[in-house]
Amino acid sequence: MKSATVGGTSLSLHETVALEAAERGVTVNAICPSYVRTPLVEKQIADQAKVNKISDAEVIEKIMLAPAAIKRLLEPAEVAAYVAFLCSDEASGITGSAQMLDLGWTAR
Repeated sequence: MKSATVGGTSLSLHETVALEAAERGVTVNAICPSYVRTPLVEKQIADQAKVNKISDAEVIEKIMLAPAAIKRLLEPAEVAAYVAFLCSDEASGITGSAQMLDLGWTAR
């Protein structure tokens, strides 16, 4: 992510835009998901299985989910629901943040 500097502090793009858009009532957040079960990830699983000569299930377990606290892939609907929440009035006080939707990766 590109960084900017405001008052000597380095900011990421989403933080900079959040500061600039706040007076217009716009919130800006970065959503940082771990692996989401999408066609792209399914292809990555198959490619890794072939390269490492292991099953798709082993790729998911041993490569993708090893660092996660919750041992599963995210579903696209979960990410979409979180996006919808961040766009709602209930989340109007959340801006300039990086939202970790990572099944506990960053907790390690």
